[in-house]
Amino acid sequence: MHNKRVSFFEATARTRVSTLVDSGSFTEFCPPSKRFTSPHLARLDAPVAFDDGVVVGSARLDGQPVFIVAQEGKFNGGAVGEVHGAKIRGLLDRAAVEKPVAVLLLVDSGGVRLHEANAGLIAISEIMRALMATQAAGVPVFALVGGSCGAFGGMGIVTRLCDEVIMSEEGRLGLSGPEVIETVKGVGEFDSRDRSLVWRVTGGKVRRALGEATQLVDDDVAAFREGAIAAMSPVQRSANDLATLKQQHATLVQRREKHAHTVDGIEVWRQAGFAHPEGVAMLSASAFNEQLNTSVAEVKS
Repeated sequence: MHNKRVSFFEATARTRVSTLVDSGSFTEFCPPSKRFTSPHLARLDAPVAFDDGVVVGSARLDGQPVFIVAQEGKFNGGAVGEVHGAKIRGLLDRAAVEKPVAVLLLVDSGGVRLHEANAGLIAISEIMRALMATQAAGVPVFALVGGSCGAFGGMGIVTRLCDEVIMSEEGRLGLSGPEVIETVKGVGEFDSRDRSLVWRVTGGKVRRALGEATQLVDDDVAAFREGAIAAMSPVQRSANDLATLKQQHATLVQRREKHAHTVDGIEVWRQAGFAHPEGVAMLSASAFNEQLNTSVAEVKS
């Protein structure tokens, strides 16, 4: 780990990996030297990457063995294609066999690669199946979301399948991205140029308030590291039995009823008990978590 602060949002996938895990512990699977590039991009004379925009491998985190995936948002927006998806799915399959303490998905993706639409969609479905098989084998999967592309489309769904979702305020999570919604439904439905609105609807603070993110951390690789280490604790890990799943489903039903007409994160924060919801964007992660925990405790009491 580096002593100086490293912005998770600004870092490349390889920088995130090297600064997140224990120093010198990362071993890459299918490295760039293997030159597994996308055949679909090549046929279109589009630029290719020798790692196809995703880094996968094994490492140690706080001395414990983990597998790690890091998508490169700066290559095709971290979009999933055939080779990109196969690398993620292969790592999850291997995790189910070798059983590391956890799998870390450093998600930074706008969804499926349009150049490889069908292959990308199939890859997403294979990732989902492999992820659930890994969880069934007793290996938890944690999503870390704080990159410039967020977690949208198929990778947004994959993120919500994970045992833990660790986000920064800069991270975003959703199904369809703001630009897609605006294109289909018009600017009156969602103005993608209103960056403040975009983060109030899809950003880490609103996702944490809604319970979709389990942790909110600062935009610092060290903070994400601490969050992942905390998530590996057996005390923190929640059960995936039928009773727990039913309770989670009931919670989602209640949330849908509570927010049936909610259109802005400010409304979510107000209903969550924040005294000054308009100022939530200015709060640090620790201040936000403190206020959220206080509000939750007051509701329970």
